[in-house]
Amino acid sequence: MFIESFLIFSLLNPPASIEPAQKAATAVVQQQVTADQVVGRVQTFYKGNAQLSAKFRQVYTNATFGKKSISDGKVWLKKAGGKMRWDYYKKTRKGAKATVGKSFLSDGETLWAVEHGNKQYFKRSLKDAVLPVAVTFLTGQGNLSKDFRAALDKSGKYGSKRDYVLKLTPRKPSAQYKNLWLVVSPDNYRVTQSIVLEASGNTNHFRFYNPNFTRPVLDKWFVLNEGELKKKRYRLVEGKKKK
Repeated sequence: MFIESFLIFSLLNPPASIEPAQKAATAVVQQQVTADQVVGRVQTFYKGNAQLSAKFRQVYTNATFGKKSISDGKVWLKKAGGKMRWDYYKKTRKGAKATVGKSFLSDGETLWAVEHGNKQYFKRSLKDAVLPVAVTFLTGQGNLSKDFRAALDKSGKYGSKRDYVLKLTPRKPSAQYKNLWLVVSPDNYRVTQSIVLEASGNTNHFRFYNPNFTRPVLDKWFVLNEGELKKKRYRLVEGKKKK
């Protein structure tokens, strides 16, 4: 379940206030844009950005028990090679310095997951496990239009009145999720929220705060130093092999 743990995420940057005249103009534009056009412009936005760093919050809701699990952390993405890294912070008392409890990182060829509390890590080649396009499009890879049918969701459940809300349905049935919602800013077509409805009925909601598209992101951040972990007596957990 390591890959599924970060299937979808979002970039949250609260929209600036706009004047009534601007709101009216935005409303007119929204009426003229189709779901497929929004999808295309979202992909263009992410293909045009070389890197991203941001803080994130994940809220996972268990549909059966109504229980919510909240996690915070930081993410780094890099377009070249489809690299990504997620650091999840440990739960600490208020005011204490945040420390990393677990990490997911990939250089585009290998996926690692590290659990610092249990002193163990997982490693898998992406030649055998391709990351879903719902993740990879944020690094400028993949094609949402090819993998999903898109519709504009005007129910008002997600986003604000000025946002575009895309409801994406997999063209091929997925064992992991039923639908994906992307809340898109009309200003530049940046994704501001993402919500996944899993096949189980649970929801996974990611937000990213203070996104930065210009701060340098180093390649070495996406490669796990296994030698250092072994010195600290971390254990490699073998994944299930294909038959």
